[in-house]
Amino acid sequence: MAEIIQKDGTWTFDGDALRLTPGRDKSVSLLRRTLGELVVPLGALAGISFEQGKRAGRLRLRLRDGADPLLHATGGRLTEPNDPYQLLVESDRYGVAEYFVDEVRNALLLAEVSPDPVTEYLLPGPPLPLSVSAGDGTASFDGETVRLEWNWKTEDAKAAAGARTLALGDITAVEWLPAAGLENGCLRLTVRNAPAKTPPKYDPNAVELWGFKKDPLMALVAAAVQARLPHPSAPAADAVRDAVRTGQAGAPGQLAPAAENDHDALLRRLRELGELHRTGVLTEEEFTLAKQAILKRM
Repeated sequence: MAEIIQKDGTWTFDGDALRLTPGRDKSVSLLRRTLGELVVPLGALAGISFEQGKRAGRLRLRLRDGADPLLHATGGRLTEPNDPYQLLVESDRYGVAEYFVDEVRNALLLAEVSPDPVTEYLLPGPPLPLSVSAGDGTASFDGETVRLEWNWKTEDAKAAAGARTLALGDITAVEWLPAAGLENGCLRLTVRNAPAKTPPKYDPNAVELWGFKKDPLMALVAAAVQARLPHPSAPAADAVRDAVRTGQAGAPGQLAPAAENDHDALLRRLRELGELHRTGVLTEEEFTLAKQAILKRM
């Protein structure tokens, strides 16, 4: 086992996973303290590095694309104080940091972990229920619905429409953007059949953010929702539903019942349908219809 303990946090590696625990020092960001301990399986890693500085160094983890819903929802926009995959290392612990890197790299080589993108989330996202107040509103998520409530700073027309309750099944995408320069940030939910995007100040499905201390916490709401949406590598939900309704349910990745009629291909499609049902893309009824269509062809 390898371990490095710093004011910024403690990283532990047992050969199978890394345990990242934020420190209690006042310099540790509110987001990292709220997110708490992260367990990163070895298979989610694409690499690790250590950069020395004059006064302090920095350990960095690089995750495989698509492994973490937090990184996907934020698009790599988390700044260094809020990035849970970085650790500040004091100069007298450089040797320990280098040993830690060697241990993780050797494990990656022995396990032959590919750095390529993954097709499912390997981290679960923040725990639920979750509620954050920042900017012009409060966003709450219980795993099934997102509720947006407004405060006295909300634009009048947006506030007049009242609180919003959005079912997870109606949400097709979520993103978190930090405030940058003169541009405000936001937590934005893309809802099926909603009008075209408007500035977050007027968007009833977005919380506008102005660059204050609690803004990064909205990234946790985005990550929690993202973890329960279909993975970006999964077939489009609407395309699958159309296939179910038109009797072409045997091909979630390819709508036409093409020449792939062999037994292995049909088994693969059954597994794909099962994953779509597990992640909530398909309802119980849609999954049953699709499964029956495949079984008939077998």
